[in-house]
Amino acid sequence: MSFSKWIGGALGWSFGGPIGAIIGLAIGSMIDAVANDTNKGFYEPDTSENNSYKTQSGDFEVSLLILASIVIKADGKQDKRELDFVREQFVKMYGKERANHAFKLFKTITNQKNISTRQVCLQIKQMMDHPSRLQLLYFLFGIAKADGIVTQDEETQIHTIAGYLGVSTADYTSIKAMFFNSSENAYKVLEIDKSATNDDIKKAYRKMAKKYHPDKVIHLGKAHQQGAEEKFRQVQNAYEQLQKERGF
Repeated sequence: MSFSKWIGGALGWSFGGPIGAIIGLAIGSMIDAVANDTNKGFYEPDTSENNSYKTQSGDFEVSLLILASIVIKADGKQDKRELDFVREQFVKMYGKERANHAFKLFKTITNQKNISTRQVCLQIKQMMDHPSRLQLLYFLFGIAKADGIVTQDEETQIHTIAGYLGVSTADYTSIKAMFFNSSENAYKVLEIDKSATNDDIKKAYRKMAKKYHPDKVIHLGKAHQQGAEEKFRQVQNAYEQLQKERGF
């Protein structure tokens, strides 16, 4: 698969707006010929009818690449373990050839300066469905944790991204809890507190299992469903932990 075919064949709404500009600049810095070919496909989507622009796998992919580059640079350095995590995840999701194309684009994006986190996130918020935005957030925490610890700078950056993406505090706290060790994490994952009754826990589990079900991102393809399955298992583990602790 050629680079131009990969980047041009799987994108929808992300060919326009600030994300499209970032992609175009990245491609242009890599291969001028490819940039000339793909720029012909750039358009500015009519966001007044954004429901007609369904998020495709490629839209999710380039959104993830840009946000990942922002998070990786949050603490002022690019840790090799974080870069390796990004590469490994893309190989796992897409296979080696497509992952190599994606990672090459990712590295050129990380070299760009003055990327507007707000503008990128507002485009994603406007055009991407809620379950897919939650999946983006989950992956970003995975990157931050790849070197063994989520630094304060990284957490602050992800929190900022979550706000711009329109992710609620409850959803943010739930996903964040999946990457920290705490006696209260099981409650946080299920978006409840320790005062919850057993019936409250059961109800919360059903709600979260529905929210994080892999079928919610089925439109992104099997690659991203696998990532959603990992998040779904975190909900199941939290519920099973509370079952064991409380004996119900």
